[in-house]
Amino acid sequence: MRLDSERATTSADLRAHNLARLLRAVHDGGGARTRAELTRQLSLARGTATVLVRDLADRGLIEELQLPADLTERRSRGRPTGVPSAHPDGPVALAVDLRDDSFSLASFELTGRGTMLERQERDARSGADLLASLAKRLAAHRGTLGSRLVGVGVAVPSPVSRGEMVQPGLAEWLGVDVAATLGGQLADDVPVLVGNDARLAGLAEARRGGLRDLPVALHLHLATGVGGVLLSAGVPLTGAHGAAGEFGHMPLTGGTESCRCGLVGCWELDAGSHGLLRRAARTEEGDRVELAQSVIADAATDAGCAAALTGVAEALGGGIGVLVNAHDPAAIGLSGLGRDIFQAAPDAVQAGYLATLMRFRRDAPPPLIASQLGDLGVLTGAAELVFDSFLTPSGLNAWPAAAS
Repeated sequence: MRLDSERATTSADLRAHNLARLLRAVHDGGGARTRAELTRQLSLARGTATVLVRDLADRGLIEELQLPADLTERRSRGRPTGVPSAHPDGPVALAVDLRDDSFSLASFELTGRGTMLERQERDARSGADLLASLAKRLAAHRGTLGSRLVGVGVAVPSPVSRGEMVQPGLAEWLGVDVAATLGGQLADDVPVLVGNDARLAGLAEARRGGLRDLPVALHLHLATGVGGVLLSAGVPLTGAHGAAGEFGHMPLTGGTESCRCGLVGCWELDAGSHGLLRRAARTEEGDRVELAQSVIADAATDAGCAAALTGVAEALGGGIGVLVNAHDPAAIGLSGLGRDIFQAAPDAVQAGYLATLMRFRRDAPPPLIASQLGDLGVLTGAAELVFDSFLTPSGLNAWPAAAS
């Protein structure tokens, strides 16, 4: 939720609105902008900014760190200024990267700094057991964090429509409302927010990675399948039902295989983990992403793996070119297995990319940018879901005067 959706109509509303704007700016800036810089950015009077910073500090939301004298001199010609940053006892978001056979759990403080807490493999073959185990771990961390926990963001390996997984890898997850399933183990005041993993990876790169400050960007995330998101000024375009970005289920490379989605020739069958394992004739059981990564690693010494990597890299680039023709982004981000393929075979990806670009784009093609956030990308995006909900006047009103 964005701040402009809550209009200020009274002086109290205006104050609450400005508190949320300032805290949002502290968060977006990673806690690195001085009070003077934030004042200018938000077009606030200096006195107003001072009062707002003091109020946020008194509430236990931020603390103002003092710059060294020499750095203060270089950054501001006025009076000495501090750097508002995350309070050590301030709000925390829990973020989950849920996969078919495991989950990763991390905590994020205001300003975006994340700490990996744990990763758990699925002991049984039941996806229900995995969700039950995740619910218990979230409840345990809720007990540790207390009132500091402002929400849980969950990235799921499926398109999400109206809160439900509509095409998960595990059949038993079809139609599951993850927020309701997990929320029952948490306090009523802790929201659980759910999003598609690929979209959240793109959101993270637009907020904290290589796609910042771009008017239009395309992000692609490869895991078991291929998904992504188109971002306008950093805002994901989610579609009419919240399930946009299923680029992997488009026939971009002319394949003829049948896909689990019900179509034939889906791009992800040629460009993702499925394509790598098929081309390399790898049939062993296990996590498909990890198996695909082993093909990439073996490409340096195994001719079959090298050929598989080249073919998939060209297919990846070819599909990207088609999407660029359609969406005209300023840049394309790649995360997950897409980043790994691009870094291992950049020339093959570029060859496929240029081959499918319209002629007028080839002299200055939009750059391909490997994820700067790595394995924390999806988790970072899940945390941003929570902070988007919290960093509003109504969200701040629910925050205790002093976090315990």
